[in-house]
Amino acid sequence: MSLLSPKWGLVRSLIALSPLFLVAPLIALKQHYALPEPETALINARTNLPQISEARILGYAKYLSEDIGYRTVGTSEHALADAWMVEQAEEAKRNCERVVKETGRKLQCEVWRQQGSGTHRFDMMGKRLYKSYQNLTNIVVRLSDGTDAGKEHALLLNSHLDSTLPSPGAADDAISVGVMLDCIRVLVETPGWSPANAVIFLFNHAEESLQDGSHLFSTQHPIAHTVRAVINLEAAGTTGRELLFQATSEEMVEAYSHVPRPFGTIFANDIFNSGVLLSDTDFRQFEEYLEVPGLDIAIVGNSYLYHMRKDLVEYIEAGVAQHMGENTLALIKHLTAEGSAIPKLAQSEHKPMRVVFFGLMSHFFMYRFSTAKVLYGALLAGSLLLTRPVWQGQRRGVLAVMGGLLGSLLTPNIVALLMDRVLGKGMSWFAGGHFAALGLYAPATLLGGLASQLFVPTTDEQTVFSSIVLLQAAAAFGIQLLNVGSAAMFFVSGLPIFLALLLNDMALATRTGEISLWTYALGQFLPLLTGTLFMVPTLEVFVPLTGRLGDIPADNVVATIIAFLGSQALPLAIPFAHRFGRQSLRKLVVVLSAVTLMNMAFYAGKPVFDEMHQKRLFILHLENVTTHEQHLHIASADGAPGFHDLVTAISTEFGGDSSVTEPVPIVMNDYNSDWDPLYPFSAFLSPYKIELPRDPGYISPWTAPETSFALSAVNDVTDLASGTRSFTLQVNHPGLIWTVIAFDAHVLKWNLDNNPPAEHARHHVKEASFYKTDTWTLDLVVKLPEDGNRGILFNFIGLQEKAMWPGKKAVKAEGGPAMKLFETLDAWLEDKTSGTVDAMLMGCVAGTVVV
Repeated sequence: MSLLSPKWGLVRSLIALSPLFLVAPLIALKQHYALPEPETALINARTNLPQISEARILGYAKYLSEDIGYRTVGTSEHALADAWMVEQAEEAKRNCERVVKETGRKLQCEVWRQQGSGTHRFDMMGKRLYKSYQNLTNIVVRLSDGTDAGKEHALLLNSHLDSTLPSPGAADDAISVGVMLDCIRVLVETPGWSPANAVIFLFNHAEESLQDGSHLFSTQHPIAHTVRAVINLEAAGTTGRELLFQATSEEMVEAYSHVPRPFGTIFANDIFNSGVLLSDTDFRQFEEYLEVPGLDIAIVGNSYLYHMRKDLVEYIEAGVAQHMGENTLALIKHLTAEGSAIPKLAQSEHKPMRVVFFGLMSHFFMYRFSTAKVLYGALLAGSLLLTRPVWQGQRRGVLAVMGGLLGSLLTPNIVALLMDRVLGKGMSWFAGGHFAALGLYAPATLLGGLASQLFVPTTDEQTVFSSIVLLQAAAAFGIQLLNVGSAAMFFVSGLPIFLALLLNDMALATRTGEISLWTYALGQFLPLLTGTLFMVPTLEVFVPLTGRLGDIPADNVVATIIAFLGSQALPLAIPFAHRFGRQSLRKLVVVLSAVTLMNMAFYAGKPVFDEMHQKRLFILHLENVTTHEQHLHIASADGAPGFHDLVTAISTEFGGDSSVTEPVPIVMNDYNSDWDPLYPFSAFLSPYKIELPRDPGYISPWTAPETSFALSAVNDVTDLASGTRSFTLQVNHPGLIWTVIAFDAHVLKWNLDNNPPAEHARHHVKEASFYKTDTWTLDLVVKLPEDGNRGILFNFIGLQEKAMWPGKKAVKAEGGPAMKLFETLDAWLEDKTSGTVDAMLMGCVAGTVVV
């Protein structure tokens, strides 16, 4: 009996199709994880031309992240990185001038160290937030042909030198800094290269403080007006290919299609633009203030280390820097060449992008939304014609398919609820990575899809198969009519199924109404391949993300992703379930139920965290200069079990006499100013507050006249006739960084923007400044309340520049009580949790004052 026969039983058919289930995912995984061989030499031995050198890039990254260290905005390390970057830029300029002198090439290199102050509004997570920055810096390098015409239109490359509070930032974003520096070297030393359009390299110095450096460049640099497009280089992980996750113009996507190893999809673009990731990059500032299109590119694999202590060069996968470097260099060469799209972007209106793009098996596809509607419409029309013979039973077929989708979504979510709410074993897959999550929820997804078919009317196989074709085509066309480019997912899945069914009717089937096994093999191969390519990077992003999104139903989020993308990867599972009759289907459901239950038992015994997949713990040592109390504030950003027990143990070990009682969670809202340094991300935290024992001999340096953290009013004028008060709030914070003020008032006017809320409201203003810049101001005109009370209560808080562990370990003696506690607490946590916790330990000073 041949494969053309439908008479094979369930087991024999599954064995025949098993190579498909192995080969398609293996091909996809090989493609997904393919990285170039890292280069160590600066010159290609075969061509004798300069080349991107991963060794050189990682050397830069290691110097920034380990030799200098934690480069938090406002610290001495931040200032060291600034000075180092100026040296690198000047060295690049000298090299450029040498090359020009030796060869006479049309090439000019210019360097700026920009320093300035400013303010900007930064709405985030539905919260209104304002930033004030003082004396921050950017280092800018421009390569051009030296003519005014050559400088008129420029491409901007951006990366950031600073790192975030608890991380040395080797990947985020020192590797991108290294890539840009090596691109400058290669371009300058490439014989004959002269840019028709200038390229500006912006090494911005304050991204992690909410994009202050990119705002400074965009609004104040004298050459910012020449920028026509931007390429932003970022990292949220340490492994895998760089991902194009945001593109805003057809011209820039077309340019990206010329890179040697493209990796990006409209699906990732749509996810990011939906806001569901609650993340942002400097790209936001360039879009808003320069109004230019561009590409946002990032390393995203293994983002468990994102903003963690282990963001070190030793954990960056071999080939990652080479991949980013070679792609970036190709983009620069293409966009600075004669005839590129850069000058055209100066005249074109910056409209929403209407292009579908995705990479598939080393090929990059892109087409306009208008073309997509024609293609998807043609597929829908063809599907209607092809399935015409079975229209009478189509209602049952659609019901079976929709029931399968509902079951596929419902069952893994039930498993997720059982694991989390009933068994208390939520996030049991976290330490195993995204494949572990797949192991738990993929069988449950398949179980739900097949079990649902026991509750729908008996339907013949061909009708269900035809319904799959129709629904895939209808979804592609309907979603694309809404101008959502991710409709391509349904087209890429639906087209091979349509072609397989067409071939089945023309050649493969031995009689009318029969579906050959070959039809399943041909129709399922590409959906499984592309489904894997969609699934893996999505889980690479979302699985680690669940460890930093607060007390959300993480299991349900991951289960839903796996269920939806899994259904797209195996769309023909539903018609296949109708191939062998109800008895075989029941047996298969029983087997899958047993597998799902065994999976639950197995995962219930797994630890949630390990040394490479750590729990993020946020710990503040807070000294209140108003009440003279000291507390330890502890918070978590995940819903994994065990956090309360850990807080109780910390309280017992390090708390004062009142800490013998059970710790009680603290309400987190806009009025919990203890966590304002992390506002508005603090909304994700589940905080506790532990009283610390007092040292009777301790004298606070934060209340002494010369070193006090103080707020005062300058030029204070009250106009009773108009019912207003105007004054300049002066914030003095020697030795403190990232200060935040929060207050309630009806602001009529201020120097932050021209649109304060037209009502009495809560306001948060965050500051970031260069090292040893200890004062900032806020001009206010407020409406006096009806009770005539002119005083405004300000909550204020700042981080001790010398009390951040382990970043300031070298000067721990200067960190006061906070660092003494942190050294002991960090060692205790390492021993207590066996290295499964990454704690962000920060010393804070806070208080309240009526001004």
